[in-house]
Amino acid sequence: MMHMAFDSGRSLLIGGRWEAADDAMPVINPWSGEALGAVACADASHVERAVASATRGAEAMRTLSTGERSRILHSAAAALEADDERFAAAITTETGKPIRGARREVARAVNTLRLSAEEAVRLAGETIAFDSFPGGEARAGHFVYEPVGVIAAITPFNDPLNLACHKLGPAFAAGNAVVLKPAEQAPLVAIMLARLLLAAGLPEEALCLLTGRGSDFGDALTGHADVAMVSFTGGVRVGESICRAAGIKRLAMELGGNGPVIVMDDADVETAAAACASGAFGAAGQNCIGVQRIYVQDAVYDAFQGALVVATERLRVGDPMDPETDVGPMVGSGAAERMIASIVEAVGRGASLLAGGERAGTLVRPTVLANVPRDARVACREAFGPVVSLFRFTDLDEAIDAANRTDYAIHAAVFTESLRTARHAARRLRAAGVMVNDSTDYRLDAMPFGGAGRGNMGREGVRFAAREMSQTKVICFHDA
Repeated sequence: MMHMAFDSGRSLLIGGRWEAADDAMPVINPWSGEALGAVACADASHVERAVASATRGAEAMRTLSTGERSRILHSAAAALEADDERFAAAITTETGKPIRGARREVARAVNTLRLSAEEAVRLAGETIAFDSFPGGEARAGHFVYEPVGVIAAITPFNDPLNLACHKLGPAFAAGNAVVLKPAEQAPLVAIMLARLLLAAGLPEEALCLLTGRGSDFGDALTGHADVAMVSFTGGVRVGESICRAAGIKRLAMELGGNGPVIVMDDADVETAAAACASGAFGAAGQNCIGVQRIYVQDAVYDAFQGALVVATERLRVGDPMDPETDVGPMVGSGAAERMIASIVEAVGRGASLLAGGERAGTLVRPTVLANVPRDARVACREAFGPVVSLFRFTDLDEAIDAANRTDYAIHAAVFTESLRTARHAARRLRAAGVMVNDSTDYRLDAMPFGGAGRGNMGREGVRFAAREMSQTKVICFHDA
């Protein structure tokens, strides 16, 4: 069984060695309730040692050629691809993500590592025209990209492999070292990835891994003077805490979203409904770019509502290891209880329950709501669960204004056959990405990715993250 390798709790990677700690915590399969193993709970003393190790690792990475960094990442990608089924099974047992989705995540992670390997040899500077201004005629030179040093990377549970690769791959491509803190609910896949990277030839101190409770050591890690950058994907509350602790250092944060979709009266209703159902309920809705609010033009509202309900009720809910399952459990009973409480709040305030709304343990049936008050939790906050809300509109700008009403945004979407409408919506929607005739949850790992709302900063996507994790150095020669 996969979990047997972790029963000892030796899950802290410091100085190239795996260690236990005085305290440990279980990792639970959200579908079966089985304990998959135990991981060590790091504390501030482990942070000190990990950052000291990573500081040495950063010097080792800095001296590696770009070709060697690329070779290591290509080797890691090949090893991950060869071990894809074991990693997919680990993702499913640890998070409850259906196995089909877990397999897609592994394939994406392989691509992320390959993109990182390619970026390692592309991260080049440029020549500078010093003679473009009087006084510079006798000067020539260029700039290069250099690593920032030690990066603290904090990842969530919902894509435990690929989101870790989105931090580690670009960081190593740019020549940095990383202290990785995986999600409390899903640390085992990160441990597997760390072992794979070390086996691929990564310098042993270039990656440290600290498992456990963020409340025990998060401030010590993000606030450490020798940490040059914090890269965090997660919720607003933790993001605010990181900002307070981090002080003056580089920050990259993706703090969630509330994905709006606009369906115009010229859209293909069946296609739009199917895409929205998939985008809303994949990974049990635990997706920062999942569909959450759908604004449908009057003329097609009834047809779309009917098609969405049919598509939702057709989804197979249950055992995530079954290849036929579309929607598995939420990550834990607390998440499921929170989700049901938000649905009950909306219905209690007048929302119509069109589908779902039931809970069995960690399973929450995909839920469709209509007539939702715009200040209900499921409408104005990130739901992060299997619920979607329908709204009727008449005028496009009215729908765009409603779509823009939340503080946090990553992706938005519009379904239309009109290029003019699509371009207008793309210009006015306040989001970091606008998907046309597609769900908000589409993401190519090569594209820039991040938030557009309050508090979001920086960009992921391998090419863009590698530059976020680098700093420029100008070299100027004076021919005097």
